Amino acid sequence: MKVKFYALAAALAFALPMAHAQKTLKYAHFQPAKDDQPKHVAALAFKEHVEKATNGSIKVEIFPAGQFGRDQPTMEGLRLGTLEMAVAHDGAIATVHKPIGVLGIPFLYENHEHAWRVYDSAWLKGFSDDMVKKTGVRMLGLADNGVRHFTNSLRPIQSPADMKGMKIRIQPSPVFKTLVESLGASASAIPWAELPTALQQKVVDGQENGVTNILAASLFQHQKFATLDGHVWSVHGYLINERFYQGLSAAEKKAVEEGTQKAIAIHRKMTSDQDKNAKEILERVGMQVYVPTAAQIAEFRRLAQPPVRQWAEGEIGKAYVDDLFKAIDATRK
Repeated sequence: MKVKFYALAAALAFALPMAHAQKTLKYAHFQPAKDDQPKHVAALAFKEHVEKATNGSIKVEIFPAGQFGRDQPTMEGLRLGTLEMAVAHDGAIATVHKPIGVLGIPFLYENHEHAWRVYDSAWLKGFSDDMVKKTGVRMLGLADNGVRHFTNSLRPIQSPADMKGMKIRIQPSPVFKTLVESLGASASAIPWAELPTALQQKVVDGQENGVTNILAASLFQHQKFATLDGHVWSVHGYLINERFYQGLSAAEKKAVEEGTQKAIAIHRKMTSDQDKNAKEILERVGMQVYVPTAAQIAEFRRLAQPPVRQWAEGEIGKAYVDDLFKAIDATRK
């Protein structure tokens, strides 16, 4: 009887530490918890994969719709380790790591697939290693936040000349200020929450955003014209606290990395499907949509890319800009 008791006690002694070894991974993102939202569908896929692949040694708790705080609180949480993982847009990332701003240089890629080849190249590892050293946050991968286009209430924009004299709303960013002004318009920094009212009251004539945001805020109600110039490819970064990441076993790291890749694949497809059907989607809500020719896009690029690139070289660093353009050139087909 004593032998059985000691055997049971020994078994419990080994079992109890295992029970307490479970790690909680808090995962934050900014989109609503709905099945039409790329970030959330991707988060659910990540959770399912990681918990299954680790046999429950990692428990994933999802915090959607900015529940963990908006841009800066989320990024600070990642730095401090009070938050293990987040999917954040480039503007949020810039609050702790300014070099992400190089991705705001306009007209970088030929198409979605070209952008993804850059994001999946050795460039990302170098960028992530630099970010880890300076912030304690690792970038596991990049997904789409929508290709940005111009809309306005005055007239069709078919060339940069059509933008002269227009007042265009931008997010508070010197990158976008330089971009808009290089095309002959004036830039007005207006917070996202105030944008619909600013358009309705004609404080500005136009704005620039991806299809997702144009629909989400019903901006089409106050904007008659859309031009699918695709000037900036916004991103969402999949980020993890480095101290938490290094505390994972090899098997757990593999599960997190594979789960991230599954999430990114879903995220990219959902967002790019909308981008690739932008003309039809925006016409259905009553907008007049213009698709510039290759020659017209080249003219936008000729005017906008050099000044923004020059700004990035001065404010972010020439090495960051050169590294990105080398990756872009190396991944052309």
